[in-house]
Amino acid sequence: MKNQSINPADKCSRKTSSRREFIGKIMLASAGASLLSFNKPSWQLGAFTRPWANYDYRVAFDGMAEAGFKFAGLMSSDKGRIITAETSEEKAFTIGEEAERRGLKINSAYSSIDVSHSIASGINGMQRIIDNLHRCRCSNLVLGGIGNPKLVEDYYKVIAESCDYAAEKGVFICIKPHGGPNATGKGCKTIMEKVNNRNFGIWYDPGNIFFYSDGDIDPVVDSREVDGMVVGISIKDFSPPKMVDLTPGEGIVDFSKVLANLYKGGFSQGPLMIECLSTGDLDFINSEALKTRFYLEKIIGEL
Repeated sequence: MKNQSINPADKCSRKTSSRREFIGKIMLASAGASLLSFNKPSWQLGAFTRPWANYDYRVAFDGMAEAGFKFAGLMSSDKGRIITAETSEEKAFTIGEEAERRGLKINSAYSSIDVSHSIASGINGMQRIIDNLHRCRCSNLVLGGIGNPKLVEDYYKVIAESCDYAAEKGVFICIKPHGGPNATGKGCKTIMEKVNNRNFGIWYDPGNIFFYSDGDIDPVVDSREVDGMVVGISIKDFSPPKMVDLTPGEGIVDFSKVLANLYKGGFSQGPLMIECLSTGDLDFINSEALKTRFYLEKIIGEL
């Protein structure tokens, strides 16, 4: 039997079809890779000054830079709270310049507002804090709420009245779990809904969820309550009965699961700031900061 002849046009058609299938597969693979890359968290990994609270804030900046961080958060130093309503304009500018000299960007600052006199004075104090954050080029104001039930309404009235002013200055206002009505993510969610402003969100703190519930509420469960509301995270561990001054990874917070929950809930970019480390001398603190950076980078890489 003679071999059946093949039309040259058919050969060409088959080759063209094969090339199209091959190119199609490459395009699908590339699109999938791009999608995965796009969905990867782009968190701003850094540290607050709190672990270096016995030193000048510039010593804290040195430790952060030495550990390889690019972002700094302001809390306490040997002189007390770094940014307050009473902080001078000159000092606020200087703080920002000192951070920049070390290759750091200040992305968060913890402060407090006084509403015990009047709502008007509270707003005035809040605006002075916001102005100082603008001067040191800080993008997030983190607040701890208020425990006095008689002042709760005034406290959140001040926040609500200050959100638009803060937005004009490039500062986002956040509330963190810190006891009282904002002891949990669910409590913070209720407050956020009450303030009802686009420039107000939640700064999640898994260590505080355990701390203020005496270890009864697991942040792995609680973190599912705040989908779409978290704008920053304090990396803080917890060890019973009431210990938070320890290096992340040494306590009972499951950071892998907490971060996975928050990531699934919409927190894919923004500050991821170490708030506490185990205590020791300066060399020890700096080494713990570096160790924690590696620890968190490993968790982030596995998400």
